[in-house]
Amino acid sequence: MTHQTAKDRAWLRGAAAIFELGCGVQRPSSSLAAGLAGRGASFELGCGVQRPSSSLAAGCSGHLRAWLRGAAAIFELGSEFANLLQLAVERRNVWSCRTNVLVCMSHHALLVLYGSQTGTAQDTAERIGRQAQRKRIKVRVQALDTYNSYKANLISEALVVFVCATTGQGDPPDNMKNFWRFLFRKSLPSGSLCRLDYAVLGLGDSSYPRFNFVAKKLYKRLLQLGANALLPVGLADDQHDLGSDGVIDPWLSLFWQNALALYPPPAYLTPLHDKDLLPPRYAFHFLEDTAEKPVLKPMPADSQAPPSSSHPFSAQVMFNRRVTASDHFQDVRHIEFDITGSNIQYRAGDVVMIRPCNSPENVEQFCQLLGLNPDHYFVLTPTDNNLTPVPVRLPQPCSIRFLVQEFLDIAAVPRRTFFELLAMFATNELEREKLAEFSSVQGQDELHNYCTRPRRTALEVLADFPHTTAELNLNYLLDLFPEIQPRSFSIASSLLAHPNQIQILVAVVKYKTSLHLPRRGLCSTWLTSLTPSQGDAFVPLWVKKGSLKFPLDQDSPVIMVGPGTGVAPFRAAIQERVAEGKTANILFFGCRSKTKDFYFCDEWEKKIQAGHMILYTAFSRDQENKVYVQHRVKEQASLLWDLTVNKKAFFYIAGNAKQMPSAVCAALKEVFQQEGCVIESQAQEMLDTMEKSSRLQSETWS
Repeated sequence: MTHQTAKDRAWLRGAAAIFELGCGVQRPSSSLAAGLAGRGASFELGCGVQRPSSSLAAGCSGHLRAWLRGAAAIFELGSEFANLLQLAVERRNVWSCRTNVLVCMSHHALLVLYGSQTGTAQDTAERIGRQAQRKRIKVRVQALDTYNSYKANLISEALVVFVCATTGQGDPPDNMKNFWRFLFRKSLPSGSLCRLDYAVLGLGDSSYPRFNFVAKKLYKRLLQLGANALLPVGLADDQHDLGSDGVIDPWLSLFWQNALALYPPPAYLTPLHDKDLLPPRYAFHFLEDTAEKPVLKPMPADSQAPPSSSHPFSAQVMFNRRVTASDHFQDVRHIEFDITGSNIQYRAGDVVMIRPCNSPENVEQFCQLLGLNPDHYFVLTPTDNNLTPVPVRLPQPCSIRFLVQEFLDIAAVPRRTFFELLAMFATNELEREKLAEFSSVQGQDELHNYCTRPRRTALEVLADFPHTTAELNLNYLLDLFPEIQPRSFSIASSLLAHPNQIQILVAVVKYKTSLHLPRRGLCSTWLTSLTPSQGDAFVPLWVKKGSLKFPLDQDSPVIMVGPGTGVAPFRAAIQERVAEGKTANILFFGCRSKTKDFYFCDEWEKKIQAGHMILYTAFSRDQENKVYVQHRVKEQASLLWDLTVNKKAFFYIAGNAKQMPSAVCAALKEVFQQEGCVIESQAQEMLDTMEKSSRLQSETWS
């Protein structure tokens, strides 16, 4: 038996040691069980597992008999597996049996965990799950923070794929933050994940400075904990010529090549063809028209607990004012919500989460295309192959109108997986060929030109493929359309200045592409339509901690650079700090014109007159040469040097992520070089030191 590997021996000993089945079976001695808790330790005895008959292992002795019984107890003894065990017993070939048991284990092995902020990582994780199903590998797909047993059971998983995005300045998505904190505990032993085979796929945009930071850090941390990487970390990039799929497709090919070599599917199961339709996640059961229908209202928040994603607070819109000139190209809104009775508490730097609705016009068009009655009610149930419960936001029973208006993201630009599933229902030859092209690797350029570049919505795609849309099976609606994702807005007010209120600054998204109709942002357009003068308007919302943290002491000066709507969190900070008696507030604000989009100018003037702040403005279009906030930063070199170096000021940046943050940091570095008489590398070290000590912070968005 010299050909055994260490993993073979560990697996064998672990399987033998897990279960004591009576009949004289003994645990292996401690010397034989060195390195105990192998693959067999990953499984607990379920209620449907049967003991092997005593005759099955007859003729075998010692540890072979114990192992066979231990392994048999792990699995439900279907006829195929019983035959495999019997064959191994007859041949006295434990290694043949081990291989076959591993095959059965592989049928339960894959876990796909995702951290997703906008839904892209979730979509990719579900795509991997569908591929596993086609390869006849049983799979679970879930958000990292819903994998509640990671603290105890991650050490027992066989194969895990992590799919994660990066948010903000290298931060993990909200639905993996608890897992992130757990994984980076210093108390975790270095070899605690030695039984785990894993792969990490990151989704990011290389135009951001911390490109795929979460995926890179996760990959390294898992290695530190002893896990075995099946392949290098995948770094998908939105800037790739083919988008993220330009990296995802070859990465997945290599992943499956390596994974199937270790965890081959059972030989008696034939892989499904790509054209075979997988079962839906949920089934719709429509109610009779005579059945009593509930009144669907937003779910009230628990009065004792702060509102959350599953239980938002329905806040009334108190005012909704345009704060840009009527002839200015950009419509920007200052909106106030009443949060009386919500139990919401927040500080400057926090963000409010708002989940928008589809417009009534889009809901009506969707129902017409699919031949649905929006007032019909249904009950949703998971299918047999789906362990995911019905989404908590969907009432039971639910109306088609509520589902389409509040839940299905029909206004989003669809991803490739949308076309893959839609093609399954195509019976019209021309539509089937075009959908197949869009879902193929070779057709990604065409898909980009048709959908991604002009920002064509899923609803518009359905209208372009009317024959296929008419054939669509309603049970697949939740497989085809993702859930509407909440949008985050920097809170632009302080509870100390505006009790029981949340105020935000919203730039309404509207732009032209090659398509006839202008493109409109779902959330900003919806918020703009909520006019209190036309009747009561309510918005479901909740608050979460933001990335900006302001100093608590009285003496530290605060320098804020916030052009455009980036000024929102700094308005909250200045209001809060002034209320607390902190007046060392310096704001750099930039916009196009003093008369067009100078937000909160009257408020700033009052605070300046009261000695509560200093303001530097950059109006880029009010003179021949464009002036931006980074120019004003360099102009105030002497002041900024004194504040940051001598008075340990905190420096904040907020706004568009593309060019402004890096330009401001470059300007601050020039200030250090000029005033401190240091070389570039030394100035960069000063910036790095400020960032590590949280004296340089940024909150940016695209």
